[in-house]
Amino acid sequence: METQKTAIPDCFKSISEPSAGLFKDNGSKFLAFAYPVTTEEEIKNIIQQLKKEYFDARHHCYAYRLGHTGATWRMNDDGEPSGTSAMPSLNVLEGYDLVDVIVVITRYFGGTLLGTGGLVRAYTAAASGAI
Repeated sequence: METQKTAIPDCFKSISEPSAGLFKDNGSKFLAFAYPVTTEEEIKNIIQQLKKEYFDARHHCYAYRLGHTGATWRMNDDGEPSGTSAMPSLNVLEGYDLVDVIVVITRYFGGTLLGTGGLVRAYTAAASGAI
């Protein structure tokens, strides 16, 4: 019986330093932050620091991919309708084929409901802006 070896990539794409972006829609502000990370402990610290700094924001949604293949990943909608914030952010990371990166999007609600399609577009644009 032959055994197959799993190929380990000899290179991968990530970011080298933190970056940020901003997206506005109907009064809502989406502050997007991307950080290079290698451990879940780093991720917890980043999320905690952003929640402390932007304590008056309504939501702090995030998505991350860790490891050379992105096999470890998580996302959190933080109270937004399921699939409207973290999933679009994760899709941006996957679309750029980025690993060892977290994207956190802090939302200030502007008083106008954007609907699910509007939220998906806003979170996608914000995550892309941070990258």
